[in-house]
Amino acid sequence: MAIPPLVVFDLDGTLVDTAPDLVAALNVTLRNEGISELPLETARNMIGGGARKLIERGLEAEGYDIAKADIDRMMKAFITYYSEHIADLSRPFEGLDGALDDLAAKGCSFAVCTNKLEWLSKLLIDRLNLTHRFAAICGADTFGIAKPDPSFLRQTVAKAGGEMASTVMVGDAGTDVGVARRAGVPVVGVTFGYTETPIEHLNPDRIISHMRELPQAVVDLLPRQSRAATKSLK
Repeated sequence: MAIPPLVVFDLDGTLVDTAPDLVAALNVTLRNEGISELPLETARNMIGGGARKLIERGLEAEGYDIAKADIDRMMKAFITYYSEHIADLSRPFEGLDGALDDLAAKGCSFAVCTNKLEWLSKLLIDRLNLTHRFAAICGADTFGIAKPDPSFLRQTVAKAGGEMASTVMVGDAGTDVGVARRAGVPVVGVTFGYTETPIEHLNPDRIISHMRELPQAVVDLLPRQSRAATKSLK
C-alpha cells in the first residue's frame, strides 16, 4: 500500500493566527517586570523562534539586556499565562478547513513541525478542534531540536508515517524555508505569517497569499508519481 503524500505545517503564522494571544502574554510578562508593552504590529514579527526567543526579542526591542536567570523566570511566567489564554483570540487562518478537506480528498495526510513547545501546540490545536487532522504534532521539545535543524523535519515525517520523497513543507519564515531546504523537501511560503524578512525574499518554491491556494501549490510540488495519484482523486 502506497504511503500518502504528507503536508507538514508550521503552526504560528501558518496554520493559526496566534499573534494576539502570544503578544498579550508577552506584554503581561513585560508589564510585570515594569517594562513597557509592545504594540501588536511591532511584536508580531518577533514570533517564530519559541517563547524564549520572543521574550528575548521583546526585551531587546525595549533596550534591555537581562540575565539568563531572569529570562528563565520570565519564561515560566509567560508560559503560565499563555497556557491559560492560548485560544482567547487565536484562530485558524481563513480557508484552512477547506484547504485541508481538499488535500485530504486528494489522499494527503498532515503533520505539524513547530518551534513551539509540543504540549502548548497540542493544547492550542485541541482547543481549535483540529487535533483529528494531524498524524503528528511535534514541537521543539519533542526531539530536543528545533527548526531549521533538518533532523527535526525528518523525525516529524517519520512520526507521521510519511516519506521524505513525498513531503511538502508549509511555513511563513526563514526557519521553515531553511529546514525544508536542508532536509531536501519543497516548501510553500505564506505571505500572511510572521517574519521580519518578507517571505518573497526567502525564495520558497511556491508562495500563497490565501489558504485556498494551498492545494494546487502542494500538488504542483509533489513528485510525479504522487501528483498522478492525487490527480486521480479530483
